[in-house]
Amino acid sequence: MLKKVMLGCVFAGCLGSLTVAATAQQVVHAVTGTMSSIDDLTKTFVVFQDNGTEEEFKNMTNTKTHIVFDKKIIMETTAADAFKKGAYIIVFYYGGDNDDRTAVSLKNLGAGPFTSTAGTVVKYEAKKQISVEDSTGAVQTYKITEQTVAESYMGAVDGFKFQAQKGDHVRVVGSTENGTATALFIRDI
Repeated sequence: MLKKVMLGCVFAGCLGSLTVAATAQQVVHAVTGTMSSIDDLTKTFVVFQDNGTEEEFKNMTNTKTHIVFDKKIIMETTAADAFKKGAYIIVFYYGGDNDDRTAVSLKNLGAGPFTSTAGTVVKYEAKKQISVEDSTGAVQTYKITEQTVAESYMGAVDGFKFQAQKGDHVRVVGSTENGTATALFIRDI
């Protein structure tokens, strides 16, 4: 009997330590927008997001924070303090509250021009392309490449890992490369 009680206590202790470790990890998410201001003193910056709102982000100063971040994406990003006002970027951050968003890194999307389509997925071919019908009924098809970044229920992922189904609501930011519309960022909405 004592053996069963001890075994139960050890099992409960192991489960308890796993839940503490799991809550200590921060899932990294992504948004797109234009860097509108930078405050070097407070180590914050403001991004005018594509959805029309401005959000403030803190620079990540605690490098010991455990984050869940796609390793392929992180290789293509830069520290937040390397950017200038006016840059069109993807912000990779953690924290859900507007007052507690911490930027892990940024990805510059370049000079543009950019397109943005919000609507319903009408066709999705994994690792190839996504077709989205907007509110006017127009369908825009974007090629998915190795550089495509996606924000899904799992956080920021490589575009090849993104999964969509017909009828899903998404927003796609793209550019034209060699005459083909290419997805730079896809977000479930």
